[in-house]
Amino acid sequence: MRKRPWIGTSWKMNKTLAEADRFVEALKTSPYTHCEEAQLFVIPPFTALHRVAQALGETDIIVGAQNAHWKDEGAWTGEVSPVQVKDCGARLVEIGHSERREHFNETDETVGLKVAAAVRHGMTALVCIGDTRAEYESGRTAEALARQTEAAVAHVDWSRPAQVLIAYEPVWSIGEGGTPADPDFANEQHVLVKQLLRERLGTALPVLYGGSVNPGNAVDLALQPEIDGLFIGRSAWKAEGYLGIVSDVIAALR
Repeated sequence: MRKRPWIGTSWKMNKTLAEADRFVEALKTSPYTHCEEAQLFVIPPFTALHRVAQALGETDIIVGAQNAHWKDEGAWTGEVSPVQVKDCGARLVEIGHSERREHFNETDETVGLKVAAAVRHGMTALVCIGDTRAEYESGRTAEALARQTEAAVAHVDWSRPAQVLIAYEPVWSIGEGGTPADPDFANEQHVLVKQLLRERLGTALPVLYGGSVNPGNAVDLALQPEIDGLFIGRSAWKAEGYLGIVSDVIAALR
């Protein structure tokens, strides 16, 4: 069976409302508003979440939020609840990105609580896991990914329908100056993560690759048998860059 990859991008702390509008307009006038060959998604900042979700509401492109708290409401100044992001039109929540783990004290435990909260409210949880440079160089990649994956799914009520995606994003690959993972190496890590999930849950979950994905390596990564999609950073911050990668990947998988 031909794979139908997830292909998406997070805008991180970028784009004014006007810039978001221009990106969305490019998506709406592209051939991919109702794409059967890939599942597209975009994750804008909170300031543009409602606007982008409304604008793409009649398309098949999923709009997500970059974070959500594990509580539905309360005295959590500066936080946004899963109820609020869903109310804004989010259908997906990105959780546990390495920047949040490093700079905002996100832990394996809070990641797990957030995943459960997103799923509880009927949204897809996109959980980022990744090994640091030190873990990679000391041969502890598998250990790091196992620990983070186990924690991510620990609090989910699997007796009910739940959609959880895993994004393997090596910390040493992310950001300006990051080193893309070799496609074969990335595929091997996806195999290990899926094996762990089968042992833990009785089934595998989709695993995407993210980390310096660009027009030069996107197809090679997407063609790996265990890579179920791409989570793209700066190469997709302009609509033409994102749509170019989408087009290349779809063509390669036909």
